[in-house]
Amino acid sequence: MSLDTAPSPARRSESVLDAAAVRRLRRRVLTWYGRHARDLPWRHTADPYAILVSEVMLQQTQVPRVVPKFAAFLDRFPNLECLAAAPLADVLTLWSGLGYNNRAVRLRACAQAVVTAAPQGKPAELPRSVGALETLPGVGPYTARALLVFAHNVDLAAVDSNVRRVLIHELGLPHDLSQLSLQRVAERVLPRGQARDWHNALMDYGAAVLTGRATGITPPTSQGPFPGSRRWYRSRLLKLLLAHGPQAAVDLPRALGLGRQDASAVVAALAHDGLVEQRDDTVRLR
Repeated sequence: MSLDTAPSPARRSESVLDAAAVRRLRRRVLTWYGRHARDLPWRHTADPYAILVSEVMLQQTQVPRVVPKFAAFLDRFPNLECLAAAPLADVLTLWSGLGYNNRAVRLRACAQAVVTAAPQGKPAELPRSVGALETLPGVGPYTARALLVFAHNVDLAAVDSNVRRVLIHELGLPHDLSQLSLQRVAERVLPRGQARDWHNALMDYGAAVLTGRATGITPPTSQGPFPGSRRWYRSRLLKLLLAHGPQAAVDLPRALGLGRQDASAVVAALAHDGLVEQRDDTVRLR
């Protein structure tokens, strides 16, 4: 075989999957899940809006922190229309503690886009295709697939960090396998008609058994809100605005404990994400 036609390492990794190995993986993970499934509030609903809220909250935030916020958020904003009409300050106040506040901005923008597109006189509904979902603010390839899996049990593969770790470890795949190749593997091992249970099982198995420490498999990237980081100062400024309202730009360096140039950079970053605006030398929530 010539070099031009030889399969890549990623392709070879996909092609070596055999039916017996796939059956063993499914049996092991689903059997374990039947005994040890986590009781999480978003698993008690198939409402697409509630699933969307949970998926956005769970991005880069641990489950124990999300559980109480999920209930409080749905109590205050029970549907797309309520979230779309809510002042940003109210949304950010409820979001406080989850981090990555631009997720809340995009979630609200997503609700507004869906409500705007809804036929007059009819309730707003999230689309039911990956392509249509990906056109919405803050909805990427994973979130679109996860929403369809957990809300509608659609036969799609959604690969998060836990799913990635389980598949790589259990199937002996290269740790640096590309996202595209891993997606193909996930599609091949998906048990048809069981997408919802299968993904819940993979996530729980990865979180409890095949952890990063147990397997040595780490996420491709990671980021922590360590004190002194740009993200830490962004959060600090948002908390200041939520607690005390608009602030004079000239006072922010002292309030944040930063130099004037660094404080201006924090404001600019938040403005870029649609969280704040600066007018007449005053910084306020949008």
